[in-house]
Amino acid sequence: MPITLPSGISERRFSSAIQDLQEVVGNEWVFSSEEDVELYRDAYSIRWGHEDEYFASAAVAPANVEEVQGIVRIANEYQIPIYSISTGKNLTYGGPAPTYSGSIVLDLKRMNRVLEVDADRNFAVVEPGCSYFDLYRHIQERGLKVWIDCPDPGWGSPIGNALDHGVGYTASPFRDHWGSHCGMEVVLANGEVMRTGLGALPNSEAWHEHKSGIGPSVDGLFAQSNFGIVTKMGFWLMPEPEAWLTGTVSISKYSDLEALVNQCNYLEDAQIAIGQAIYRSPVSRTAATEIQELVADGWPTIAELDVFTERRAEAAWTVKLQYYGPEEVIQANWEYSQERISAAIPDATYSDVEMLSMPLTPEQEKTQHQVNFGIPNMSIFSLMARNSSNAGDPPDGHTDMFVVINRTAESVYRALKVVYDTQVEMRVPISVTPFRTPVTWHHRSFFISAPALPSERDDPDFNMEQRRLGEAYITNLSAAGFSPYRTHASFQDLVSELYSFNDNALLRFQERLKDAIDPNGILSPGRYGIWPERLRRNRA
Repeated sequence: MPITLPSGISERRFSSAIQDLQEVVGNEWVFSSEEDVELYRDAYSIRWGHEDEYFASAAVAPANVEEVQGIVRIANEYQIPIYSISTGKNLTYGGPAPTYSGSIVLDLKRMNRVLEVDADRNFAVVEPGCSYFDLYRHIQERGLKVWIDCPDPGWGSPIGNALDHGVGYTASPFRDHWGSHCGMEVVLANGEVMRTGLGALPNSEAWHEHKSGIGPSVDGLFAQSNFGIVTKMGFWLMPEPEAWLTGTVSISKYSDLEALVNQCNYLEDAQIAIGQAIYRSPVSRTAATEIQELVADGWPTIAELDVFTERRAEAAWTVKLQYYGPEEVIQANWEYSQERISAAIPDATYSDVEMLSMPLTPEQEKTQHQVNFGIPNMSIFSLMARNSSNAGDPPDGHTDMFVVINRTAESVYRALKVVYDTQVEMRVPISVTPFRTPVTWHHRSFFISAPALPSERDDPDFNMEQRRLGEAYITNLSAAGFSPYRTHASFQDLVSELYSFNDNALLRFQERLKDAIDPNGILSPGRYGIWPERLRRNRA
């Protein structure tokens, strides 16, 4: 793969910049060979084989804040864009590849320290290259009674995941990783180091416990954006509970999903069932052929779905409720949950009740979904791999697509209809059913998954079809009021343009901020549709 130089930069000037970077971080931490730069390609890309695939020109890995400042100074001097990553493991959303070809990737993997864990005040402070595995090991080695909240898989960075609005699996509010961050340090485009919130007070003792300081909060400017380089961040941790309890609620009618959702919303909002509520549909797993027949003549009505489910001998929907706390408390909460749900849905049934004391034994860890207990792992990769339930050839990669909807059964039904209508419009096989389940990573909203977009390294035409399908999903879902909570780099411009209230007032405000904060446009140009003025008319 030939090196893609930054636009407007000659080979001679680029070589001079590389030499300056080597003086800052050392020769071994500047990566400019074709073999090295290949590692910063999007491994799952749906742009494989296309002229507009994203390529880096080089990469540089600083060891500390001072070296980050030196890199920023050089980027400004040469006007070469840099694209910062924490660990670059966000594979289904673009991985380590820059959003603007020719950028130098600022790889923060060497800044991987756990700076502090306070098990009495329940927070941690980490650098961007620190992974969930690193933080988990640090806690376990010291016998601290706190949990992290981690996504699938666990090799990513708490900072990188939070900045991209990533999510996890334990109790609310910890599942919202951006929502549970507190206090950050940022290198700005001019090389200055800034601390947010109470961190601006030099001797602050509550920087990572209280989110706001004096004046406007600016933390949000550094999430899904390109206004600075975050070099450390605090996170609230979950105290290790005494016990965990789970039980499954089953309902037999599609139309009872509305009542079930309403009751589960109450239980979580009232802090009774604070674990993730996991919705499932046994019907969709065991009767795929019949379900395809159900949608063959168009999207079914609620009444038709009730008829379909009532003649079956299994539940239309289940929800697994999870509880954390003292045994007697969570047992009482489970009993109260059953009483409340039964009052709304008299024929609801309850099963699969399990109570475990913490910490889990090694044997128990093997039988549980480990992320529910704050244990990072890599098992998620088995889903798309060749295995007993997936006998065919897996794709070379894929792009995920989740959209935010309200926590109502009506929104679930309506969002799935949009996905179905889009597949009909795009003439692709119908791969969604009316029983696709809402995902509950966030406390106050549902996510609905559009089917993942597979990619093949040797089939550019297929990849282009997937890009067009992804654009259609996003456009149609946005028109219905449902937006991705994050998106692959290939779709970031599209999503930002669809946020079009008052002639894209939000994007125009973000662009004004970008031009003021980063006048040379060196920091991650194009990330989430925010382009500097000098590149705004020629996005590539």
